[in-house]
Amino acid sequence: MKLHEHQAKELLARHGVAVPAGGVARSADEAREIAMRTGGSVVVKAQVHAGGRGKAGGVRLAATPDEAAAAAAEMLGARLVTAQTGPEGVPVGAVLVEETVDIARELYLAMLVDGGVGRPVVMASEAGGMDIEAVAEETPERILVEAVDPALGLMPFQSRKLAGGLGLDGAAARGLARAVDSVHGAFAQNDCSLVEINPLVLTTGGGIVAADAKVTIDDDALFRQPDLAGLYDPSQDAPIEARAHGLGLSYVKLDGDVGCLVNGAGLAMATMDVAVAAGAAPANFLDVGGGADEEKVAGAVVLLLSDPAVRRVLINIFGGILRCDVVARGVVEAAGRAEGPIPPMVVRMLGTNAEEGRGILSRSGLEVTLVDDMGAAAAALGELG
Repeated sequence: MKLHEHQAKELLARHGVAVPAGGVARSADEAREIAMRTGGSVVVKAQVHAGGRGKAGGVRLAATPDEAAAAAAEMLGARLVTAQTGPEGVPVGAVLVEETVDIARELYLAMLVDGGVGRPVVMASEAGGMDIEAVAEETPERILVEAVDPALGLMPFQSRKLAGGLGLDGAAARGLARAVDSVHGAFAQNDCSLVEINPLVLTTGGGIVAADAKVTIDDDALFRQPDLAGLYDPSQDAPIEARAHGLGLSYVKLDGDVGCLVNGAGLAMATMDVAVAAGAAPANFLDVGGGADEEKVAGAVVLLLSDPAVRRVLINIFGGILRCDVVARGVVEAAGRAEGPIPPMVVRMLGTNAEEGRGILSRSGLEVTLVDDMGAAAAALGELG
């Protein structure tokens, strides 16, 4: 789950990271008031879950409170289109108005889970303010990485090593080490999958300030973070994804026409490959999980069918904790609730109560093609195209 910049900065500030003074505005008048309270020039930032805001007009400098109000008025209620949003953009419901920072150097600092090494890592770079993906591809030697032992946590020497690698010494090195320690604390205590500060600014006065911040919380740990779970902003997701979130489903909208229903993330990825092998493209990633009941399956199928792009459906279930007969009854229940015609379905069911599930679908009156393996699923899907 992504946090807005102002939420991310509030979280980091609680853990000791310095952030610029400012506040969140949801109207032009509020933006003017915050700018007056902050004093001097301010920066007005659209609060959206997307990078590239500056290039899209979502970050404006304002020399006066009236300029801040004008910038906020232009952004609020509009849809910001960036390289990460697609042409439809995302709505701007709030802006962050905060003091400008006197910059001596821009650095990059992040902590994330690295699947390659199987543990969290801290990343730092002198190339702050730049697209870190481009830095990694073109000049990877500019990125410093320290793996963190989950049992021991971040060790003090690692923070000092990063500071030295960035060419800092004295008070600046100590400030950077404190920032690294604070980021690690925020990451570990809030079940984050990503904490990114870009840029982390070394000010002309020698301070270390997070000029920007991005935080993502592990969805599977939200039950341990009820306060953070309440920060979810459904307006930043596609409507169908926001509905899926409310149903407790893992759903990602894609561009194809094959609606996929699967239990298990790995099997879901393989199922999408099957759609591609059939010369088609998946319309979604949808994992109902292992503990779903008939109602959750029915809700998932209704959600899948509500996408007007779905012209055919591929259901791939390996029955275990989630029995195949439960899935079949959920599909039949959903067909009764769905609006409009039900597209043809290709169904592969193996595992617990597979024969019972296949029988339920065979007798349902739905247009269902039952298959035994992935190759047959791809062939059947191709014939429906």
